[in-house]
Amino acid sequence: MLDVAVIEEPAAAEASLDPMRSRILAALAEPGSAAALAGRLELPRQKVNYHLKALERHGLVELAEERRKGNVTERVYRATAASYVISPSALAAVSPDPSRAPDQLSARWLLALGARLVQEVGALVTGGARARRRVATFGIDAEVRFASAADRAAFADDLTRAVTALVSRYHDEHAAQGRSHRVVVGLHQIPTTTHETARETANVTPHETASEARRED
Repeated sequence: MLDVAVIEEPAAAEASLDPMRSRILAALAEPGSAAALAGRLELPRQKVNYHLKALERHGLVELAEERRKGNVTERVYRATAASYVISPSALAAVSPDPSRAPDQLSARWLLALGARLVQEVGALVTGGARARRRVATFGIDAEVRFASAADRAAFADDLTRAVTALVSRYHDEHAAQGRSHRVVVGLHQIPTTTHETARETANVTPHETASEARRED
């Protein structure tokens, strides 16, 4: 079982979002038969079998083993992953495109960048799994608490200069055997509760915050 699997097909995404099938996927973190699932989820076995076939058809569950019980063969299934991510590619023409309106101070543009990250890394993970090859990636996750909007703006400026310098140092447009990589850096407030986040951001846009920080400098 994979830690995370990427769902790229619209039909598979639809299947995974069905509430009943989502429950079955969660239950199949541990292998189980249709009969066992029916008892655990308090559902008719026929209905469980129907959903299992749909999930198997879309590659979300797989056959773990077959057990002989007298004249009957019991099929035991398991989920193909512990968790799933739906790629924006499943949305086809309406998937986010960060090239449409680049804006470093826009939260929606940051979302579009994140969506492209999921789509591209998801495609790499899927391809790597098929080829049985590890995908070369790198990630950093950190938390920083700013004392003021001015500090946040100064941090963003310093970060921009550092990343620009690193890209300039290592980028080689003429490397014959080189491979292009994408660098994505984002900064956002960590949500607490929905009420608190709404209260804190209700009257402040990213542009206003940045302007305020520049004035404070």
